[in-house]
Amino acid sequence: MTGNKNVLVNYKEGKEGAVTFGDGNKGQNFGKGDLVLNGVAPLTVVLYLTDGIFFAHIYVNDIIFGSTCESEVTRFVELMQSEFEMSLIGDLSYFLGLQIKQSEQGMFISQSKYTKSMLEKIGFTQVKHAHTPTTSKLNKDESGDPVDPTLYHSMIGSLLYLTASRPNISFSVGLCARYQANAKQSHLTAVKRIFEYLAGTVEFGLWYSCDTYMSLVGYSDSDWAGSLDDRKSTSGVCFYIGNNLVSWISKKQHSISLSTAEAEYIAVGSCYTQLIWLNKMLTDYGYPQKSFTLFCDNTSTINISKNPVQHSRTKHIDMRYQFIRNMVESKMLTISHISTNAQLADLFTKALDAQTYAHL
Repeated sequence: MTGNKNVLVNYKEGKEGAVTFGDGNKGQNFGKGDLVLNGVAPLTVVLYLTDGIFFAHIYVNDIIFGSTCESEVTRFVELMQSEFEMSLIGDLSYFLGLQIKQSEQGMFISQSKYTKSMLEKIGFTQVKHAHTPTTSKLNKDESGDPVDPTLYHSMIGSLLYLTASRPNISFSVGLCARYQANAKQSHLTAVKRIFEYLAGTVEFGLWYSCDTYMSLVGYSDSDWAGSLDDRKSTSGVCFYIGNNLVSWISKKQHSISLSTAEAEYIAVGSCYTQLIWLNKMLTDYGYPQKSFTLFCDNTSTINISKNPVQHSRTKHIDMRYQFIRNMVESKMLTISHISTNAQLADLFTKALDAQTYAHL
């Protein structure tokens, strides 16, 4: 549904939880229930009704809305069209460059049209396909030949937008983005390899299955001293609700770690803060999580989180990461070991061989 960008901005809560949309004078009551302004996504309105839940997400002049009660959806459409000039697009199939295919089994989200357009723009439609988006580490390459900064910035910007539905290129794009200030030919070659990989995986995307469960878990990993320029480590974390991937991060750490355990511990701390953020969103939707499970493949990190005797080995680690031990002691967080071969977050920390990449 599209219309005036002020739609749903002027609303108020009436008596007995009834929500009024409009300017107050002409507004109509939509339904009775508890109104929640999503604290994580301020432009999301969640309304708990007596017979279900209704939500609406607003982005500029577009609205995505839905409900577990079909009659409430129909009434909302009638109400909004009576108050504003709006057009009903129908079932969600395209939004902000994302293509959405819905079925009884689940939902598939991709950016294949955007990917094809991007490849045509740079002339990469007939290139040899790469099996992985990156194969090696990069450095500043100060003696290398400089490249057109405008071209490089444009290519990186296009790829960053694509990571919304392609988590498998997040690390590669983030790595190349570090060198935008002074890009060299070696960096441009690495960017072109990402496009070569995309040329062979245009139709890839994210599948969200209906056959799942509402349990939030996280995977945390790091690549110790992976940066060739400053020897900082890279944190990689991803989060699943049931069987479905909902969030992921690939980011270079701010400080230099003195051991793999320290790098992993910092990654675990970042992972847990993101879990808190996701739980806030789930709570607003009526699915609060009382505790979390986080999977890590480093036994030393798990021991540090459980054993206070290890304090002497961790007192040099930034204090903001030490709250992990308190969370474990209060049983709000469980850190479980997972084998390196099954560590899904490994995809966000380093370049992998084709077999491991395809497996993850």
